[in-house]
Amino acid sequence: MERVPFERGESAVAVPVPAAEPLVSAWRARFDSSAPYGIPAHVTVIYPFLPSSQLDASVLDGLASECATTVPFEVTFNRVGRFTTVVYLAPEPTAGFRDLTARFVTRWPDAPPYGGKHKDVVPHLTVADEGTHAMLDAVERDLQPKLPLTTTVDAAELYVFDGRRWQVRKRLPFRGV
Repeated sequence: MERVPFERGESAVAVPVPAAEPLVSAWRARFDSSAPYGIPAHVTVIYPFLPSSQLDASVLDGLASECATTVPFEVTFNRVGRFTTVVYLAPEPTAGFRDLTARFVTRWPDAPPYGGKHKDVVPHLTVADEGTHAMLDAVERDLQPKLPLTTTVDAAELYVFDGRRWQVRKRLPFRGV
């Protein structure tokens, strides 16, 4: 039986980036551990978030309220970045993503990004987090000449893992109000 890298009832908030799909979907299908489980190309805002059992009306309303104050913003992916075993597209500017993460952490301090493992959370769009260094090098070499990619992001989504797939629980539009 295949080991599923996520726990049933986990949740996450991410900003989907549909414009990146043509560029990254083939690589993500092969080397991104979240892609086979239904997560589209995205920039994570907070993962893990609260367990699904805690996603009551007040949390959903709070998420919607925080996102509603966010103005839709343009982002450009100019370069391919690399953590040790992760290849990603680096968004610029990062302020919109960082601001949203900071507001969520302030409102839900019991749900720090990545369980509090990283002091500075770097906004990124993961393309590959599995594979040999040679394969990750190939991903990086393939993607860099295809950049830049510029798009407007106008919503986040709350995802919940049902034990088999990540499902959108709530779309959270940016309205700038």
